[in-house]
Amino acid sequence: MKRPVTRRKLLGGVAAALAGAILAPAARAAKAAVRKVFVSSDAPKGYRPEDHQWAMAIDAGRCIGCGLCVEACKKENSVPEGPYFRTWIERYVITRPQPGSGESRGPAHVDSPNGGMRGFPEPPVPKEEIQHAFFVPKLCNLCRHSPCVQVCPVGATFDAPDGAVLIDPKYCIGCGFCIQACPYGCRFMSPVTHTAEKCTLCYHRITRGLRPACVEVCPTEARVFGDLKHAGPSDPIRQFYERNKVQTLKPHLGTEPRVFYAGIDKEVR
Repeated sequence: MKRPVTRRKLLGGVAAALAGAILAPAARAAKAAVRKVFVSSDAPKGYRPEDHQWAMAIDAGRCIGCGLCVEACKKENSVPEGPYFRTWIERYVITRPQPGSGESRGPAHVDSPNGGMRGFPEPPVPKEEIQHAFFVPKLCNLCRHSPCVQVCPVGATFDAPDGAVLIDPKYCIGCGFCIQACPYGCRFMSPVTHTAEKCTLCYHRITRGLRPACVEVCPTEARVFGDLKHAGPSDPIRQFYERNKVQTLKPHLGTEPRVFYAGIDKEVR
């Protein structure tokens, strides 16, 4: 038995068909551009992405929350002024448990004033109540199974063969689907270009043999960057894996991030 077609269903079908007709050419063009190797990726001519596998590692125990990485990222990538960040720093303050509570620790206080770019004020709780405190730099997690890529209707967000997750601004329509889909809060809508933005590992630098700006300026070497396809025994990224208990954020989501952490607690998400 056929169900009657209501006015709402009819209008919904028309809207979907129109959206598909409008977006399909852009999606085909974007995917074709990706196959031709990143029309707008800032990679130099002759760069072979399949020859590399970029990764980032972060030692939270070394981060001092100075904010130099955030400032360097803003300047290097012309990130708009205001609450827009491709990388930022969060402070985690773990308090002592209440006497008699039976808990091993108290509540966690998390803050990131101005993305941590100007450093941090005094902790929000008295020092005698603090059990543990640490800083955690955040950025795009370079997921192997990227939710942002899956939801982009025009193929503007794509996985590069070298492990980077990139956005081609020529094809981005500013729909914001990728921003909503990112479980790590790593994307924002640029108030200047009205397209999605996020960390690209300073793709214009790493494809020319340079390190990302945030890695370059870190005074404590809390950020470690490397190419897993060319990581010899003395390579910093390989030594990081061998010397630390390595974790990723939100592993239960199955995104398989390529940003790895050491020295973080369970409160970090």
